[in-house]
Amino acid sequence: MADEGAAGPARDCPLCPRLVGFRHANRQAEPGWHNAPVPSFGPLDAALLVVGLAPGRQGANRTGRPFTGDFAGDLLYRSLARFGFAEGRYERHAGDGLRLIDARITNAVRCVPPENKPTPAEIRQCREHYLTAEIAAMARLRTILALGSIAHAAVLAALGLRPAGFRFGHAAQHALPDGRLLVDSYHCSRLNTNTGRLTEAMFDAVVAELRRRVDGVLRDAPCGRSSSFETAASRPPQDEDAPPRTSS
Repeated sequence: MADEGAAGPARDCPLCPRLVGFRHANRQAEPGWHNAPVPSFGPLDAALLVVGLAPGRQGANRTGRPFTGDFAGDLLYRSLARFGFAEGRYERHAGDGLRLIDARITNAVRCVPPENKPTPAEIRQCREHYLTAEIAAMARLRTILALGSIAHAAVLAALGLRPAGFRFGHAAQHALPDGRLLVDSYHCSRLNTNTGRLTEAMFDAVVAELRRRVDGVLRDAPCGRSSSFETAASRPPQDEDAPPRTSS
């Protein structure tokens, strides 16, 4: 199911001229694709929000659902289902009947950018018009998973927080002043997995931690503190992730 409750961009959102032009070109080249801003997926009253970078051209831009139709979704939805955040069978199309449970997925930028590289102005437009409002509308939100450093920075900016105190790193956890938790992961792109920067075991370790946090098994860290968790499958936090070849 597409966006369940929060107001998102209209199909012909005019905010970013470069993305509008790319959208029109894609509509001409592939008239059967979604080719529009991709709505969020999952219930608005979810406790977990997953924030990606932007739709991939042949993934979410084609299917109309975040992380659907390309490799990144294979890993993301498999892990979410493994730890109880999704049920059903993911089949790379929006009509597969997959359902998210207490989780919601969105992107820092809702429209596909050329070469999967949104500009700072495009990130800002989407954040100011949509991401900030979406986070504010999620009354039960407890934990946010940022896939990549751009999503991490977009979430902090949407919450009015400076990035200096919340350094991005894979498996890093940041206790936010409002009591919620921001968790980072390298983006689950084919590039990151092919190079070994992110393995399925590493990503599973992050989602397992999210499960424990949402279920309230672990105590929250003091507000304003950042930390990381390590398992046999995880690596020490690092600053940046490789830019995803396919975003979502």
